[in-house]
Amino acid sequence: MGNCSGSSSAETQLPSDTTIPSTARYDGPAHNGVKILPPTPKPSSQTPSSKSQSDAPLGRILGRPIEDVRSTYTFGRELGRGQFGVTYLVTHKQTGEKFACKSIATRKLVNRDDIEDICREVQIMHHLTGHRNIVELKGAYEDRHSVNLVMELCAGGELFDRIITKGHYSERAAAGLCRQIVTVVHSCHSMGVMHRDLKPENFLFLSKDEDSPLKATDFGLSVFFKPGERVSLNLSGCGFAVSVCLVAEQRSAYGDVFKDLVGSAYYVAPEVLRRNYGAEADIWSAGVILYILLSGVPPFWGENEQGIFDAILRGHLDFSSDPWPSISSSAKDLVKKMLRADHNERLSAAEVLNHPWVRVDGDASDKPLDIAVLTRMKQFRAMNKLKKVALKVIAENLSEEEIIGLKEMFKSMDTDNSGTITFEELKAGLPKLGTKLSESEVKQLMEAADVDGNGTIDYIEFITATMHMNRIEREDHLYKAFEYFDEDKSGYITMEELENALKQYNMGDEKTIKEIIAEVDTDNDGRINYDEFATMMRKGNPELVTNRRRK
Repeated sequence: MGNCSGSSSAETQLPSDTTIPSTARYDGPAHNGVKILPPTPKPSSQTPSSKSQSDAPLGRILGRPIEDVRSTYTFGRELGRGQFGVTYLVTHKQTGEKFACKSIATRKLVNRDDIEDICREVQIMHHLTGHRNIVELKGAYEDRHSVNLVMELCAGGELFDRIITKGHYSERAAAGLCRQIVTVVHSCHSMGVMHRDLKPENFLFLSKDEDSPLKATDFGLSVFFKPGERVSLNLSGCGFAVSVCLVAEQRSAYGDVFKDLVGSAYYVAPEVLRRNYGAEADIWSAGVILYILLSGVPPFWGENEQGIFDAILRGHLDFSSDPWPSISSSAKDLVKKMLRADHNERLSAAEVLNHPWVRVDGDASDKPLDIAVLTRMKQFRAMNKLKKVALKVIAENLSEEEIIGLKEMFKSMDTDNSGTITFEELKAGLPKLGTKLSESEVKQLMEAADVDGNGTIDYIEFITATMHMNRIEREDHLYKAFEYFDEDKSGYITMEELENALKQYNMGDEKTIKEIIAEVDTDNDGRINYDEFATMMRKGNPELVTNRRRK
């Protein structure tokens, strides 16, 4: 994959052994590429007008029209610097909102791996969007000299710096941070993502407040994976110098290579050093961070990288030195179970979060943790039929990079490669993502996601029911959905137009039409205008309400 995008007119396809119904449309190039959309300003109450496609040349890295990020954002002071680029404080010119912008010099991206790292990082950050403890990607731009990733601003600094300042944390404080870190791991794993570079430098505080939320960042080394899948490193010819091989495996897309290797060495799981690992490696890294939070020192020490790796492979944990004698047995029990040398014996993220020492109420619970996809499906189930069809229109027009992670999840559930998920496949697939549901609950989700009522969930129906609701915050997405119903382009959705649209999905009965009009038509003129439609789409989405208040 030389860059993120092929021809803009190409249609994205799933692998050749998977059949996708003709109703599934994709906006973007073949699955080795992405079309990256810049952030939009705060939506106005005015109905937007359609804009023509830019005639600008395509960028070499992202494969989308070249655009000057400085026309949208004012650049301020430098926040950080790495091997490939610099992170700046930027301000959106229209809204005044402040963000962080990671500017990566394209002249330094000389090989395919570097380009792929950036493309994959953008895809994964879109896939994980909306999580309280993950830095939000607002958009990506490419100009003639750099790729610019505009992200949520975390003004509280690195967890690493706070550890240095404090020495070590109290058990209560360490448990709170551990809970947030492992919540990120649980979300990543349930969404089919391995982070692969968890360390205190990659967790930022949203603010300088003592109780500030912690946010995971830097997904440049992250990869998509399927449950139970393991990665084998091809280290042939590397000889004894394992650390040299890890430069390639643990290369950071933006940080100083040498510093990143040394920084990451403390957190590498033993199975990574043995060249065969899975998602359990993230739990090990989180366990190392917890050990450091409690004691102020890493559990495995050496004079150089090789010495550290040797200590990791020996696996001896020191619980005799200060302050460990004064630390509770419950805390030590969790650390031991997260740092099991055998990855099969290591706790999963869900099990860590249910450990008595980590739980807020102090007692483990048998209640399974809701995974993001399940939460989204439950939200979708509660929506009215107009909103469900409108979301389907939006899903059909999302860019490849926004849905590639959900595509991978769909493929993992569609075990017979038919292009649809049956009830049996959904029932078998959800537990693999880390959740337990009764047969009746699975049936309810199945019926909700099956918008056209044909008894199976096709690709676009799956995206519709599982995409994050911040997709409807974009005005162009909302207006495209509105236009789908407003057939005569009058600026209103009439009862007849609503009936015609819903009948395509076996939903257009008189009772449903009247219920929707009664709910959405706030000025009681018997039709739905754009503002009423947009209000209905955003209603019931607490994360959107929170985001808009913050702005």
